[in-house]
This record gives sequence, structure tokens and C-alpha cells, in this order.
Amino acid sequence: MIGAAIVVALVQVVLFVAVAPVLVGVIRQVKARLEGRAGAGIWQPWRDLRKLLRKDPVRAQDSSWMLRAGPVALLVSSLVLCVLLPLVGTLPVPLIPSDLFVIVAVMLVGVVALALVGLDAGTAFGGMGSSRHMTVAALVEPTLLLSVYALSVPAGSSTLALIVQTRLFSPAIIISPVSLLALVALSIAVMAETGRLPVDNPSTHLEVTMLHEAMVLEASGRDLAWLELGSWLKLAALLGLLSNLMVPWGVLTDFSLPGVAFGVVTVVVKVLLLGVVLSVGETFLAKVRLFRVPELLAGSFTLAFLAVTASYLVA
Repeated sequence: MIGAAIVVALVQVVLFVAVAPVLVGVIRQVKARLEGRAGAGIWQPWRDLRKLLRKDPVRAQDSSWMLRAGPVALLVSSLVLCVLLPLVGTLPVPLIPSDLFVIVAVMLVGVVALALVGLDAGTAFGGMGSSRHMTVAALVEPTLLLSVYALSVPAGSSTLALIVQTRLFSPAIIISPVSLLALVALSIAVMAETGRLPVDNPSTHLEVTMLHEAMVLEASGRDLAWLELGSWLKLAALLGLLSNLMVPWGVLTDFSLPGVAFGVVTVVVKVLLLGVVLSVGETFLAKVRLFRVPELLAGSFTLAFLAVTASYLVA
């Protein structure tokens, strides 16, 4: 069982490293076509990564070691997410529990690392982006905890693998009011956590609206490649988790090579389909004004709180 869990974890890491840039390429390409543009193609993020990895980073003279360590910390935290989340299968990795609180703690490592990268150079834009980034993170993390906690009540455990298994073996839970409220709240939190519309616009460089882009302005070369890949991995992994909570069918529960292959295919299809839905939604959504973002996230927190309350009333 331990060997099988390690194999599944390795498959998830390799798979999502390969799929994450493709997912971003699909999102950009679909948005381009909906906006009447030709688009650069779904492989453009891979070409960008290859170009950046060939370049040496240029760092500010007064920058510290954080500008070197921060991008690597973000990438490592995203890779650990790919190991711990039940994406291809629900086999638990020994000694590293896929508990809800462990997952959120790992995500916070990447959040803080990215904020410190933005602050390190001492520029106005970097500090502004980091401040906004941490404000959003402080509002998002409670929603993530509460929404997944509501989904964990039927499973009787905060381990994400057991939550997905419970939803797989009890399909009626998926369409319950508690599940719907929690999934809507979780979806909003994921969009905010990954810097997507309506909270942040990943395709703009306007200083009055930037969050993520403001923090990576001082990064270049390999540093920028690690930051981009880490952010893309987090987006792909969270979309994979969201898709498995919505539609858990196809997730591996007992180890077998055909089961691994089927789990790989199903999670790739689900993640790319969610990417298409995300790109369509972003095409028709406008970015929320910065001072309205707390109201949006407070609404998602309210939905998660209602889901937790309803889960005990229904039980």
C-alpha cells in the first residue's frame, strides 16, 4: 500500500507539471477566440517557460536571499499540493496526511513566499501587490477551511482523500444543499486564491488593478519561470480538487495500472473542462473593484458558514 501511494503521488506530480502550462494555454486560447483574436496557441506557456529557464535572473542590487528562495518555495509548496491532494487517486501518502489543515498550511507557505518576493525589492508596485495579496489571503483561507469542513461532515474526517471517497460511494451527497453551498463558496475561494477574475485579472499590467503581476515585476529569468510554474501548478491542483469534489467518478481508490491510467485521463479531462468553463466565465466577467473584493469574499464565507450549519441540522 505504501509503494502504491508513492507511485500515485509521483504520477500526480509529473502529470500536473505537464498539464498546468497546457491548462493555462487552453484558458488563454479560449478567451482569445471568444474575444475574436487568433491566440498564441495552447503550447505558448511551455515555450515561455523554456525561454525563461534559459535566461539568468537579473536581481536588484539591494535584494536579499528571499528573491532567490521565494520562487523556489512557491514552486515546492505547489508540488507538495500535487502530492497531497486526491487528484488521480485517494491512496494516502504515508507520514504526510492529506488533512485539510495541512493542505491550507502548505498553501500559506506559497502565499507568504510570493508576498515576500514582492516586498524584497522595495518597489512601490511590489509592496502594493503584496499588501493586497495578503489581504485577499486573510479573507480566503477561512472560507477554504469552512467550505471543505462542511463537505467533511458526512465523511467524519477532515482528510481530503476520505471526503472524495465518501462522495464517490454516496452520490446523493453531491446534490445535497450542503454540498452545493459549500462548492459555490469553495469555487469563489479558489478563484481568489489563484488570482483569477473577478478578484484579479491575470492578463493586465495596470498598476491600479494588479495583485499577482505586481509581485513578480522584479523577477526575471529562472526566478520568473519558477514563480509562473508554481502559480500554474496551484491553479491546476485546486481545479483538480474542485472537479473531484464535484464529480468524483474516475478517481482511483484501489491500486492497479489500468486504474491509474483511467484516473490520469479522467482528471486531465475534468481539469481542462473546468479551465474552459473558467475562461468563458472570465470573458464575460469584469474585475470587481478592489474595495468590493472583501464584500465578495465575505459572501463566500457566509455561504460556507451556512453549509457548515446546515450540515449539522441535516445530520
